[in-house]
Amino acid sequence: MIIPQASSLDPQKTNPDFPRIVFMGTPDFAVPSLKALVESGLKPIAVVTGPDKERGRGRKLSATAVKDAATSYGITTILQPEDVKSTSFAEEIIRLKPDIIVVVAFRILPQNVFSAAKLGTFNLHGSLLPKYRGAAPINRAIMAGDKETGVTTFLLQQKVDTGDVLIKRSMSIGENETAGEVHDRMSVLGAEVVVETVKMILSGNYSTAAQDDREASPAPKIFREDCQIQWSRSSEDIHNQIRGLSPYPGAYTSMGGKQIKILKSTTRSSTGSSTGTFVTPGTVTENDSSLVVACGTDRLELQIVQLEGKKAMPVIDFLRGNSVDVGMHLGDAQ
Repeated sequence: MIIPQASSLDPQKTNPDFPRIVFMGTPDFAVPSLKALVESGLKPIAVVTGPDKERGRGRKLSATAVKDAATSYGITTILQPEDVKSTSFAEEIIRLKPDIIVVVAFRILPQNVFSAAKLGTFNLHGSLLPKYRGAAPINRAIMAGDKETGVTTFLLQQKVDTGDVLIKRSMSIGENETAGEVHDRMSVLGAEVVVETVKMILSGNYSTAAQDDREASPAPKIFREDCQIQWSRSSEDIHNQIRGLSPYPGAYTSMGGKQIKILKSTTRSSTGSSTGTFVTPGTVTENDSSLVVACGTDRLELQIVQLEGKKAMPVIDFLRGNSVDVGMHLGDAQ
């Protein structure tokens, strides 16, 4: 890919001391960080993002969220490597002569790429490292029932998510908050920390802290088996699973032979759910204006559901068009 030459209006040409920042990111989560850099007078000289892909029902070729944002901010050097480990990509980054490389929700970089930055390459991670190292830190923290999470910026090194910490910033997790809601709030907090980190590195007046591997916990990517609801678990555990996987990919169970995703819920006490006798987990115990299901401990009120092939909707709307009897069992036998 040919790197466009800086125009006479580019600050990198008119001011040789202007920092040469390269920003790497792909999804919506990274957009606030890019925007914050631009609005702070730290406009990247180049953006690296994923390739255009076919998306949506019409399979129309679409750009990534970061590419669209970069274009709107007038950033003309946009790299979209198919393979970040290729020699040609490393050569393109080296030619850019970056002072700092900022990585927000991008792929794992090889050393010959992240070592190209004169002052360093750092990543924004969606947890308080060393907790939740891996691809799904927001989901895993919520699924575990954590009340707090945060963001960490750290210097890249070869082993993923293990580099020395630059800045940590915490944030709360609401008891009913979903992964999507935490994601959106965290992207804003992360943008603030990205700008703060860049300014700190440029000042040269900072220190780092090594991560304690003894305190590390994994946050592997989400697989289908993580999404299936086991009604024998407690209502609190299932509630955390549901909100940790909402809105995507969604926790699911079966209802009348069809898959149904549960995207929002709340826990209910078992008091008054029956005559006090044992109710098989997965059994519907209320079906009037709400849909309540027995769990291994207590009950769960379903609030937003999505039957396969249909749109997500509030349970009260779902019940208008679907017959769900008290005593019906959801999921396979527990």
